[in-house]
Amino acid sequence: MRIALYQPDIAGNVGAILRTAACMGIGVDLIEPMGFTWSEKAVARSGMDYVGVVDVVRHVDWEAFLAQVSGRIVLLTTKGAVRLDVAEFREDDVLLMGSEGAGVPEEVHARADVRVLIPMRPGLRSMNISVATGIVAAEALRQTGGWPD
Repeated sequence: MRIALYQPDIAGNVGAILRTAACMGIGVDLIEPMGFTWSEKAVARSGMDYVGVVDVVRHVDWEAFLAQVSGRIVLLTTKGAVRLDVAEFREDDVLLMGSEGAGVPEEVHARADVRVLIPMRPGLRSMNISVATGIVAAEALRQTGGWPD
């Protein structure tokens, strides 16, 4: 299982996701361009010293990312068709998150094999991407028996 971030905007969110991924034993794919200049220092504040222990792969663009994907692409979206509490995950899924400001374009949305929505109270738009990533990753790992020992 991997987490993929499509053109992330905020270094602090990427750092928090890298820290979560490191603790959960999940690799991370970063799909460029990003809204900040990549550097260990740019994400170090929220990622702390965990950044060095997570498998991070940077992709120059969406096409480069697609060329290496082997599992299903599971898009976390507010326009999701499947609620998280009924979604079924697989060990080789790639959990894809859109950018904080724009989400993903329609062609990326259409390419997803599964689209998942986190149920929320009516009238609320969305939650922080790093929190949402942790929620979905935890459920995916629970279902697939992938939690670290």
